[in-house]
Amino acid sequence: MHLEQVLIKPLLTEKTSLETETTNRYAFLVQPKASKNHIKSAVEQLFDVKVMNVKTAVLPGKVKRAGRHTKKSQSYKKAYVQIAEGQKLELFKGI
Repeated sequence: MHLEQVLIKPLLTEKTSLETETTNRYAFLVQPKASKNHIKSAVEQLFDVKVMNVKTAVLPGKVKRAGRHTKKSQSYKKAYVQIAEGQKLELFKGI
């Protein structure tokens, strides 16, 4: 698996923004088959920071109703990456 393909996108919500400010931990949507080592390597190479630890969670898809039929959304995996104290990620470099 190529390191550019491991991280899909950063998760920018109120909860993750608060966690970033307090514990220096960032959240990413990642490929379901990505391991913690893949995620750590990808973040370290793409953002040039030192990763302290990685926590992952696989979230199941939700069942939604569409008329009298039901549909299930796709499950996904997210990763919480804590980086070294004093460092930060530049998520929007080009803006």
